[in-house]
Amino acid sequence: MRIDNDVKLDFSDVLIRPKRSTLTSRKHVDLERTFTFMHSGRSWTGIPIVAANMDTTGTFEMARALAKHKMITALHKHYSLEELSTFFKDFSNPDYVAYSLGIRDEDFEKLKAVLDAGLGEYFNFLVLDVPNAYLERFILKVKELRALCPKHTIIAGNCVTNEITEEILLRGADIVKVGIGSGSACTTRRMTGVGYPQLSAVIECSDAAHGISDHGTGVGLVMSDGGAVYPCDAAKAFCGGADFLMSGQFFSGFDQSGGDLVEIGGESFKQYYGMSSSAAMKEHYGGVAKHRASEGREVLLPYKGNVHDFVDELFGSLRSTATYIGALKLKEFSKRTTFLLVNNQLNRSLEKYE
Repeated sequence: MRIDNDVKLDFSDVLIRPKRSTLTSRKHVDLERTFTFMHSGRSWTGIPIVAANMDTTGTFEMARALAKHKMITALHKHYSLEELSTFFKDFSNPDYVAYSLGIRDEDFEKLKAVLDAGLGEYFNFLVLDVPNAYLERFILKVKELRALCPKHTIIAGNCVTNEITEEILLRGADIVKVGIGSGSACTTRRMTGVGYPQLSAVIECSDAAHGISDHGTGVGLVMSDGGAVYPCDAAKAFCGGADFLMSGQFFSGFDQSGGDLVEIGGESFKQYYGMSSSAAMKEHYGGVAKHRASEGREVLLPYKGNVHDFVDELFGSLRSTATYIGALKLKEFSKRTTFLLVNNQLNRSLEKYE
């Protein structure tokens, strides 16, 4: 047993120090990024924000909506081959959709069936997704997936430390998904005691990833996954070195989100649950297996309407951050950032009146 005494930070532990800016308007801020991925060799341009591959966010409807904003939707892995075939007949934006799978043999067999059906050309991203990327089996599956899909851009995770970030990249992933226990629908920390403050995880993992390259096309990249509660947290993730941001909470509760719409006392709510929750395991696996525990929560969120309105708000908040730190582009956020360690970031005195 040992204790690491270095301070580790969540998004709520810091504020961003303002700096002199020559920007005259938020509309001049460029939020698009262009990346060339180190293994797939593909180039991609878009807004590097991703709807998580959860039942309640990674939906076909969300993909259609976010593609219009050049954002990515990671489809949840429980769509059938028939459902995927029908969707891709009408969806022609492979740069803005990702196919998700786990590390079970059944997941890889299903992916092979999808590829054999000719659907591989309709998505350029693959998400190899497990809660615990520290399993040796996961590392081997990254290598297997790269061999199976050499031209697809692979996003793999989740981890929170530099050495596993490097290992995942070296085994064939282009982007490492960073975050354990930080998601709003995740109870891993409560149930297991395992986790890592999200901002520090992003800073440390991105530093490791950006030091790895193939000396030809690109460098290793990271995707911050979880922990974003407010729009400002997206800015903090990018300021901390994240190349992409994935969120479930951001994209839950909308018309395009999954989950049941529920009326209670004249108000509308939408179902939202973690993929390790009892609700998810009952839906897809017949219940929680005796050898494991639920590590997710199920909640009803106030219905939020159309996701396009939220996207406009999110983009506006990022552009506003840029004007405060003098960044002309999203790419410049980490170079223009000084974080301030604080004991209180928000004035909540009026929240009870909202």
